[in-house]
Amino acid sequence: MNEDLDDFLSYIGSEKGLSPNTIEAYQRDCLKFVNFLEENGTHSFPQVSQSHIVDFLSVLNAKGLASASICRHLIAIKVLFRFLRRENIVQANVALYLETPKLWQLIPEVLTQEEVAILLQQPDPNHPVGARDKAILELLYASGLRVSEVCSMQIYDVDDDTVRVLGKGRKERLVPLGKHALKAIDHYLLHYRCQVDSEKQKALFVTKTGRHIDRVSVWRMIKNYAKNGGITKNISPHTLRHSFATHLLDNGAELRVIQEMLGHASISSTERYTHISRSHIQKAFEAFHPRN
Repeated sequence: MNEDLDDFLSYIGSEKGLSPNTIEAYQRDCLKFVNFLEENGTHSFPQVSQSHIVDFLSVLNAKGLASASICRHLIAIKVLFRFLRRENIVQANVALYLETPKLWQLIPEVLTQEEVAILLQQPDPNHPVGARDKAILELLYASGLRVSEVCSMQIYDVDDDTVRVLGKGRKERLVPLGKHALKAIDHYLLHYRCQVDSEKQKALFVTKTGRHIDRVSVWRMIKNYAKNGGITKNISPHTLRHSFATHLLDNGAELRVIQEMLGHASISSTERYTHISRSHIQKAFEAFHPRN
């Protein structure tokens, strides 16, 4: 990856009209991005997805960088991937559709505990779809699971106090299951999921037609409930994962414990939540300390 980056820097260095300051900024910003990728287990540009870029920009945002600085990083990454695609180093330009006005819609927000409570109150547990959605939302927030992990979960993955999760790289882990999530799942299983033949369809969460639910459906569902609850933040299933980790950290959980529950291979992936948590602490200090 460093060799490809060196080629890119040589390329922009030969471009007419670029000032030395611009070239230096590109070099600094792209190197920071490459370091982030390597710290999180990505060691070649073909492995990079749009979500990697969004996660990197999310970290910059959580650290309190100004919008202009984050946009400058994005521009550097877009120029980098335009070069990588032209040189056939990558098959697709994953930065192509990351436009600056839409960027803030892609960076995951963190919900307050009050906003989480509002979101969880939206589904109607007395309706089949509402009962399912309530169980999904409770599970996402209680366990910090990826939406793909929830969608692929089977009925027998749920135990009395844990869920068995098949994460990235098909690595299995056991994650604690909170009492509210367990209650919501039990209600869904007892009253509505039992209508689907569990021998033919073993997925835990299914659609009205009996097929396993997909991540797009969960994404749309969360958007709708957030809107109904008057939550103005732009959220997604990943927002609940971010909120889960941040709230644990805010309440004193150890980073290593959070890493295990999130299924992060590297502690550096988990450490970004310290930046988010610190920003919340700083805002609270500024708002409430009598001598600030």
